Amino acid sequence: MTYEAGSYDVIVVGAGHAGVEAGLASARLGAKTLMITINLDMVAFMPCNPSVGGPAKGIVVREIDALGGEMGKNIDKTHIQMRMLNTGKGPAVRALRAQADKFTYQHEMKKTLENEPNLTLIQGMVERLIVEEGECKGVITQTGAVYSSKTVVITTGTFLRGEIILGELKYSSGPNNQQPSIKLSEHLQELGFDLVRFKTGTPPRVNSHTIDYSKTEIQPGDDVPRAFSYETTKYITDQLPCWLTYTNEETHTLIDNNLHRSPMYSGMIKGTGPRYCPSIEDKVVRFNDKPRHQIFLEPEGRNTQEVYVQGLSTSLPEDVQQKILRTIPGLENVQMMRAGYAIEYDAIVPTQLWPTLETKNVKNLYTAGQINGTSGYEEAAGQGLMAGMNAGLKSLDKEEVILSRSDAYIGVLIDDLVTKGTNEPYRLLTSRAEYRLLLRHDNADLRLTELGHRVGLIREERYEKFLVKKQAIEEEKKRLQSIIIKPTSEVQELIKNQGGSELKDGIRASDLLKRPEMTYEHIQKLVPAEGTLDPDVTEQVEIQIKYEGYIEKSLQQVDRLKKMENKKIPENIDYDAINGLASEAKQKLKEVRPLSIAQASRISGVNPADISILLVYLEQGRIARISAD
Repeated sequence: MTYEAGSYDVIVVGAGHAGVEAGLASARLGAKTLMITINLDMVAFMPCNPSVGGPAKGIVVREIDALGGEMGKNIDKTHIQMRMLNTGKGPAVRALRAQADKFTYQHEMKKTLENEPNLTLIQGMVERLIVEEGECKGVITQTGAVYSSKTVVITTGTFLRGEIILGELKYSSGPNNQQPSIKLSEHLQELGFDLVRFKTGTPPRVNSHTIDYSKTEIQPGDDVPRAFSYETTKYITDQLPCWLTYTNEETHTLIDNNLHRSPMYSGMIKGTGPRYCPSIEDKVVRFNDKPRHQIFLEPEGRNTQEVYVQGLSTSLPEDVQQKILRTIPGLENVQMMRAGYAIEYDAIVPTQLWPTLETKNVKNLYTAGQINGTSGYEEAAGQGLMAGMNAGLKSLDKEEVILSRSDAYIGVLIDDLVTKGTNEPYRLLTSRAEYRLLLRHDNADLRLTELGHRVGLIREERYEKFLVKKQAIEEEKKRLQSIIIKPTSEVQELIKNQGGSELKDGIRASDLLKRPEMTYEHIQKLVPAEGTLDPDVTEQVEIQIKYEGYIEKSLQQVDRLKKMENKKIPENIDYDAINGLASEAKQKLKEVRPLSIAQASRISGVNPADISILLVYLEQGRIARISAD
């Protein structure tokens, strides 16, 4: 029996990191939004590592915030430690990482959802979609509730036909022994979606009281107050440390001797695991020349003794896990509170999506997060924000948004998924972004706040502050470009003390700042600015002036890319009718259905020769249309 349970603009299925961003984005745009989750106690739960950020991922969190999302604000309110990584390297690879109080993070995010005026949060299991004439028009739950809507966003994480594997034990389950979603996965196949089987895993959790921290190395947070969100003004100062230890020869021998009991090597695990986050047994086999591997001991919160053993992800049997732990310095007498496990789940092949994250098979249906073949909370949240934004905009009859590869890491992530697909759980890396000098931690607001404001996710007050900051940066850059610093004894002494060569003549302050040994603070001593400038402003001034040449080169590359992005490919193009295209190119082009020449050029199997033929074909079509007119 079914019953009519309500009508909405947007329905979001799932309330993990993708789901919460999707629901909040659509609701804040003014769309009446319903979020349905299997368990209300698992909203924004962290089934794996209790952390947010890191290389590339931390920049994604900043981008989410610059667009009006919630992850950055939530971790700023609930972290137990914050560190800036790669501070000794250039600005393109610096990234913020926070250890989360995973329980406070959950509760704070749930409170945010419950207080969002346009958002309704309920517990339920979605089993089917309402699809009529190729359009999604709502969902049906296990209890027969029928919810109609203009758009639907699926963010089911690792719950689709989830199976937990621990040694010889295998059972149907979502993460952390939650109820899995079986029928929705089967229904997606009925609708014609291609699904793949992926796998991820977690390490054991141990009791902090049973760790001998004297045998480990302390890893404190930064002394400098830091935040992900541009709106954060209150900083957490009472941070908790993490601790570093290592595996050893005894650990590795024990793992080698028990490989026959590992589900990964016995054939029990069929799904493909993440290359960049391997299990400890995989690390020992693949890197057998390494005498040790890092193990980080990360507290899971302020009010729990559970410690996450980062670096020891495993699905080995429980008794073997206990023995492995006790070979590690500091863990000789440790009590394991939860065993590590692997989880297999269904994901859709992401080349079945448009760059808006709407599915090609079914109109008005969007997917985001691990269902799209990604790994990581941050990748999920970035997709969730874009899917929720676009589902909301479409339900309100407004133009959808696509981020390009030069706009954001989120743009790189989505373009990689929908253009190239993935044959393993996808993880965002700085090396995946060809414009990483432009996509920095420090400038996410300058790249994306305008867009966030235009679509309606950035409030007017915040936008006004952003414009003030932007103007201050430009004015200070102009000031430094207009001032000539003369080679006085004071100037020569300062330069000499920094290890630089003395001036032979006067030099613009901006050119002096370009020298590697000089910082903005040094220039300030020589030519002080009027009044006090915000550190965010001075940081931008220094980076933009110092790296001006490299940034300009990247911007020229972006301009060339935009010309290709502007060469649109008609949606109804018949690739089989284009003479000269290679068979593989035809197959891949028909599968991905790229929207532009730039996207077509990034498809694996489509060569430059195929692109040239495609360009000629499109140009001939344009000439034919002009002649007909």
